[in-house]
Amino acid sequence: MLVSVLLPAFQAAGTLDAALRSVGRQTERDWECVVVDDGSDDGTAEIAEAFAERDARFVVVRGGRCGLVPSLQAGLAVCRGRYVARMDADDLMHRRRLALQTEWLGRHAALAAVGARVHMFPDAAMGDGMQRYQAWLNGMAEGTTGGAHAVRRDAFVECPVAHPTLTVRAEILRAFGYREQGWPEDYDLVLRLLAAGHEVGVVPRRLLAWRRHGAQLSRTDARYGLDRFTACKAAFLAGGFLAAYEQYVLWGYGDTGRALCAALAIHGKTPAAIVEVHPGRLGQTIHAAPVVPVEALPAILEQRGARLPLVASVAGAPARALIRERLDRCGLRELRDFVVTA
Repeated sequence: MLVSVLLPAFQAAGTLDAALRSVGRQTERDWECVVVDDGSDDGTAEIAEAFAERDARFVVVRGGRCGLVPSLQAGLAVCRGRYVARMDADDLMHRRRLALQTEWLGRHAALAAVGARVHMFPDAAMGDGMQRYQAWLNGMAEGTTGGAHAVRRDAFVECPVAHPTLTVRAEILRAFGYREQGWPEDYDLVLRLLAAGHEVGVVPRRLLAWRRHGAQLSRTDARYGLDRFTACKAAFLAGGFLAAYEQYVLWGYGDTGRALCAALAIHGKTPAAIVEVHPGRLGQTIHAAPVVPVEALPAILEQRGARLPLVASVAGAPARALIRERLDRCGLRELRDFVVTA
């Protein structure tokens, strides 16, 4: 079998029918869809079973209320495809999603997984912040390496792939699995793949209609709060980019930089210096680190022998672009000498 769609569902009676219909319309016909009902009592399982009665490619796994990660693991154990495509019960697949993503993985043998561009809906849920997030996500597909360079470069800004678009080589997904760490399981999976040296790309097509609403886990579950994303970033930074160092240079001590600094301190990582543009912070000492202007950065790097890694944590695409330009002029190479985390 070519591809298994892994679809966990809980209390999804209002949206599951449309989601499964979008799977059934795929131009690629060699698929199965494993629907894992997580103890719903609203008719979710009955809707899935009605599809299974009409089409044996739909497989229903019923369980008690155990949560998303155990549901994903239970469904993964049933999947028989060469690839596993994630899907959520409230989203809609483009009819060519499975065909294009499996073709992309076949063409790019170095990729362990691929996502895709998304169209978020309904429009009423799309404020300026969500529009910027959608544009950033969809920008991951740029470049000539199947999107892998952008995904790796921006992996610590935010989860660079919308999880309901992710299609993974089955043997790799089984080796890594999903785990419960108290932070987003999708971000955790992507960062583990990247940390292990695997590459994750993005198909440059909008292949998922991604529903945004107030009842979804990302808005109601504490594991998806901003503080948990920060904790996740800090754990992987400490174990990877900063593993060989006790100190680093931090660029930015606004809300995002302050939160990341505190999270990294839990892992024994402290700033040797803090680069800031806020005039009220310049000249201060924070966490025993001097707060210095951007102009002092070359001297700090020279003084430190360019040995300490730099973590940039200033939010927003314009700030990221300016920081990258400035560090490039200082002779620093991204992912080797510095990472951007906001």
